[in-house]
Amino acid sequence: MKGITAYGMYLPYYRLKRETIFRAMGWFNPGIAGMAKGEKTVANYDEDSLTMAVAAGIDCLRDVEREKIDALYIASTTLPYKERGNASIASAALNLSPNTRTAEFSGCLKSGTTALISALIAPDTETTMICMSDCRLGKAGGVQEQLFGDGAAAIAVGSEGVIATLVGHYSVSYDFADQRRMDGDRFVRGWEERWIREAGYSKIIPQAINGLLTQCGVGVKDLTRVIYSPLSMRDHMTMAKRLGLESDQVQPPLIEPVGNTGSTHPLIMLIGALEEAQPGDKILVASFGSGSDALLFEVTDEIKKLKSRNKLKTNLDYKGELENYTKYLSFKGMLPKEIGIRGEEVAPTSLSLSWREQNTVLRLVGSRCKACGTPQFPRDPVCINPECGAVDQMEDYAFSDKTGVLFTYTADHLAYSEDPPALYGIVDFEGGGRYWFDITDCQMESLEVGKPLQMTFRRRYLDEGRSIAGYFWKAMPFKG
Repeated sequence: MKGITAYGMYLPYYRLKRETIFRAMGWFNPGIAGMAKGEKTVANYDEDSLTMAVAAGIDCLRDVEREKIDALYIASTTLPYKERGNASIASAALNLSPNTRTAEFSGCLKSGTTALISALIAPDTETTMICMSDCRLGKAGGVQEQLFGDGAAAIAVGSEGVIATLVGHYSVSYDFADQRRMDGDRFVRGWEERWIREAGYSKIIPQAINGLLTQCGVGVKDLTRVIYSPLSMRDHMTMAKRLGLESDQVQPPLIEPVGNTGSTHPLIMLIGALEEAQPGDKILVASFGSGSDALLFEVTDEIKKLKSRNKLKTNLDYKGELENYTKYLSFKGMLPKEIGIRGEEVAPTSLSLSWREQNTVLRLVGSRCKACGTPQFPRDPVCINPECGAVDQMEDYAFSDKTGVLFTYTADHLAYSEDPPALYGIVDFEGGGRYWFDITDCQMESLEVGKPLQMTFRRRYLDEGRSIAGYFWKAMPFKG
């Protein structure tokens, strides 16, 4: 029977305390004082929904072989490209086969669960990875700014090594315009909060959940964990009473440590439930946004075979505080700055060259000598090993999933950086190979020679005048 075979997730390094937002914007909107608790995840300046989706996918690939992936689905309301294959870029960055079928789900906050259902009802012979990611923006001083967090999740679906089988699914779709955004809108627009809560949230989610339970012949008391998208902490607790749930059946909504990550959020909560689940547990997950999708899973013995079941804790623990509210505004592109002549200059990107060098740029693929086994990056027809020197004896060798250590590094206070100082250094890869990379998601004081590092797919530059986002790989401290 088909179901979930593996999962991965990604939460950005930076956290912004809601108290910091209130101190900066409370003069404008004192009403946000009641929400000034906890913190939210904030994507770094070099991240977007696509890079976070790739990060979650890489985490998922620790428990599923990339060669077995037949299809890749991306779900998000904030994908960077409106007319270019975001999923195709992600497929390359994940180093999947060019034969991998790709698709994108967007338009509403239940797009993540809709993509998951689409994968689950595909033929049993097909293995699909679904990467959900969102990076939504609320206006300064508003409730949405306090609530929205950034994050990504990835789930692999197949019929072999299933850790949670699909029992059933049920969907309802309505044109309930609680939140909306059109082309050209940077910020999410909302309607009156009480109306959203009473006319939509409190009615639509119970309709989907009760419809699923009736369809599957399961009672509320039979459920081990119930997951549903939160509007706020208070609304989440009220919904539990409306559904007749005991407190130990309700999965924590992650509002205070993360925020609401949009189409990703119910799947991040699902991962949190799976990490604590035991064989036989029944887990129900429901989304909210232009209706609702509800899915019921039953956990199998295969869940004990996963290599890691503490991914949520690892992501919650690895963090750095974004202490300056204006820095947050800068990261989100809401604060024009004087960046200097060199900072303003963006060299034109040759798309034909990008196509020819896609293995190097997107996949971080170098070469390994067939004669002596020496890896090197970038690819070269001549072996770099002075004791070998073989010519045209190279095979492809991927560095994106390799770890390494910092050989040497520089903190540059003169070069333009959105997060100064600019950090870069030489990475020695485990198993061989060396290259120069920018370093991200850390503080200068934490760097030292020999520090363990991993690769992370990031936006290297954004050429808005030509509608091109340039992606490459950076180094970051090893998580966990």
